[in-house]
Amino acid sequence: MGLEIVTARGSKPVVTLPAQPASSTIGDLKRAIGSAKPKYKDVNRQELRMEAKGKFVKDEDTLESLGITDGSTLYFKDRGLQIGWNTVFLAEYMGPLLVYLLFYIRPWVVYGDVASKEICLTAHIAAAAWVFHYAKRVLETIFVHRFSNATMPISNLFKNCSYYWGFTAYCAYHINHPLYTSPADTQVFISLGLFLLCELGNFTIHVLLRNLRPAGSKERKIPFPNSNPLSQMQGFVSCPNYTYEIGAWISFSIMTQCLPVGLFTLAGAYQMILWAQGKHKNYRKEFKDYPRRKAIIPFLL
Repeated sequence: MGLEIVTARGSKPVVTLPAQPASSTIGDLKRAIGSAKPKYKDVNRQELRMEAKGKFVKDEDTLESLGITDGSTLYFKDRGLQIGWNTVFLAEYMGPLLVYLLFYIRPWVVYGDVASKEICLTAHIAAAAWVFHYAKRVLETIFVHRFSNATMPISNLFKNCSYYWGFTAYCAYHINHPLYTSPADTQVFISLGLFLLCELGNFTIHVLLRNLRPAGSKERKIPFPNSNPLSQMQGFVSCPNYTYEIGAWISFSIMTQCLPVGLFTLAGAYQMILWAQGKHKNYRKEFKDYPRRKAIIPFLL
């Protein structure tokens, strides 16, 4: 069958694909478009839709299953230059490690001559917790995470790095400042314990999600708790990794009693709530037997 590919915006012709078997997949069409138009050789930058303002169709869908017939028109969107998820995540997370350590290890670079000012215990603990969190993220990116999409638009690299690196500098400046005042030791150590518990819970969920998806596949399954007690949160919410992440940063905020950290926590929580609600909606739409759960906060949200 012959297919016409036009732009989603303006319906301008992109390419005509002749003699496409009904068994062809959307991925096959993308490769054919890339052969005809070298600019789009990277199939990850291509998005095909059945309608100009509709949702994109999956690479594994066949023309027959989608009801596409001879002479049909598909709508094309160029997602722009792409970059691997691993690359973006590593850049996002290595930055906070290095930026924070600059303020902690080389304070005179930022604050001037502070040799006479002793760093308080809370600042030492905060630095260790911050480094632990982002080192964990780096290692998870390398050894744990399996991404359903190989790439993202390269513009996200600059946006995400600006957010993480900028907030790191803002938080580190205040926590490591010579005039920083620590809260009571009891508050610090209880909050540190909750922080570590949430970090372990977050890691537990990441491993659970990794084991759901075979390497190299885009298979999706309903996640359920396993024998690990910290995985039981999965039975209450769709995105417990975000629940634990928010819990970790609330704990860090209380531990340091620092306003910039609180603002960072609020910004991150807002974004994770939006992500969780979107994923929860997709789970319920994709799986008819999806169990009753909230998106991110047990019994509430």
